Amino acid sequence: MSAPLSSGIVTRAESGPDGEWAVRHVPGGSSVKDYRCPGCDQLIPAGVGHVVTWPTGEWGGVEDRRHWHLPCWNARGRRRPGVRRPR
Repeated sequence: MSAPLSSGIVTRAESGPDGEWAVRHVPGGSSVKDYRCPGCDQLIPAGVGHVVTWPTGEWGGVEDRRHWHLPCWNARGRRRPGVRRPR
């Protein structure tokens, strides 16, 4: 179960060429679901630490949260879009 966006978990603001983002680190022990990383399209298994991000401002909300491997998130500006697998 993910923590609500308004929970007391520390979330930092991050700026990039792709906009303004809220970024939250999810420790491995807190991750109880599998997620698909949008950066590499690989599975983030339950129990693996990662980051959850969402755009800030008027156009971002809970439905826009995405779970990323930290290296994929950090490299998002240098990566080319890959072929997406059906979900």
